[in-house]
Amino acid sequence: MPSEDIVEKGARRTWGEAFEVYLHPRVIGMLFLGFSAGLPFLLLFSTLSFWLREVGVSLSTIGLFSWVGITFSIKVFWAPVVDRLAVPPFTTLLGKRRGWMLLAQIGIAAGLLGIAYTDPVANLETIVYFALLVAFASATQDIAIDAYRIEAVERSLQGAMAGTYQVGYRFGLIAAGAGALYTAEFTSWPVAYTVMAALVGVGMATVLVIREPEVVRDQATLLREAALLRRIEGEGDHRGPLHRALAWVSGAVVSPFVDFFARNGTFALVILAFVGLYRLSDITLGVMANPFYVDLGFTKEEIANIAKIYGVIATLAGALLGGILVVRIGLLKSLLIGAILVAATNLVFVALAVTGPDILMLTAAITADNVANGVAGSVFIAYLSSLTNTAYTATQYALFSSLFTLPGKIVAGGSGFVVESFGYVNFFFYASALGIPAILLVLYLMYHYRQRERSPAAAGEAVHGQSD
Repeated sequence: MPSEDIVEKGARRTWGEAFEVYLHPRVIGMLFLGFSAGLPFLLLFSTLSFWLREVGVSLSTIGLFSWVGITFSIKVFWAPVVDRLAVPPFTTLLGKRRGWMLLAQIGIAAGLLGIAYTDPVANLETIVYFALLVAFASATQDIAIDAYRIEAVERSLQGAMAGTYQVGYRFGLIAAGAGALYTAEFTSWPVAYTVMAALVGVGMATVLVIREPEVVRDQATLLREAALLRRIEGEGDHRGPLHRALAWVSGAVVSPFVDFFARNGTFALVILAFVGLYRLSDITLGVMANPFYVDLGFTKEEIANIAKIYGVIATLAGALLGGILVVRIGLLKSLLIGAILVAATNLVFVALAVTGPDILMLTAAITADNVANGVAGSVFIAYLSSLTNTAYTATQYALFSSLFTLPGKIVAGGSGFVVESFGYVNFFFYASALGIPAILLVLYLMYHYRQRERSPAAAGEAVHGQSD
């Protein structure tokens, strides 16, 4: 009930009290779950590509490995299974969310060990199979962690949960990137991947320590699901395996989507449009960032030190700030700040393009951009979390998280053509302008929920979503 809690309780908290949300045990636990989620990602892509190229695998073959990443984009297709299916003895002993997490982590560790002890020259196809295992298990872990994050705490703490998740995720990326490369340099690649498999134990230990969240399905959801099931099953007492299968599909797959539109009506289309457009600006700019640094004349060392190391610190600071903002001023106002920051800070790159390879200006651009992205990332994750019904947490959040990157990936595909035709300065203006629809949609969301609160029909209803 939510969003009202975010606003009213948050508005009464001082900045010190808002910062204290990071001391909540479950918020701290998300730091380690975030690490577990971030660890496998680079081990499937840039780190693995480094190893494969070093042993002489062709660039075309290495490029094909990127298709493994499609697994993360289609996880919504098996999210209903994670939402509903029990996997004894894991779910029996640990509960639904923790059970699936531990099972997925075992799959990740097994896949990494398989990669570690497979010769990429003699058995490259086997490495592909192990990489697919890691990717599938990692995407499954993401589904379970996202569901746990949403269900484990009240909505006013979702920003903090998102902030610590992002921090942990970045540390996981560092371990899988720089950590694996350093280990391989001083030992060997099999040892490096064995160490990474051992680090999956961080997530396993966390799963064993945290408690399973308690979820109560509301009466309206149960009635809506029962009505849908009656339509699918029809009348009659003799229902065989087909009817039982249809019943399961109805509850696990169809109901989550019906529920979302039933709760939001036609306004659901506005919400989905906002989800797809909120990160459009920074995703589009991100594709051309590294080529821009190279074309401007910065050295690899300068880019690594400022963009890749210092930039991570700036992102983490922004992520934590975003979590505090949600508690302090509410969700929608935080979303508005994030949208404005992302669009405005893209313009700092215009100044960098004009001044040329100036280290101070590069630092200023990286600071502004990464802090803005960290803030926007935390508040946006909190927003997506607020859209879900805890009866279908995994399925609905998987849908939103898949949707929000899709428009950005499509539009970003043409970024190179924009730069080649109009230059970097105009490209950065263009990338900044792509953030305007998100700003306008946040303002419209704020207006919509205010009007809904003032409407007599809304009296006694819980506005499942957000309001300021």
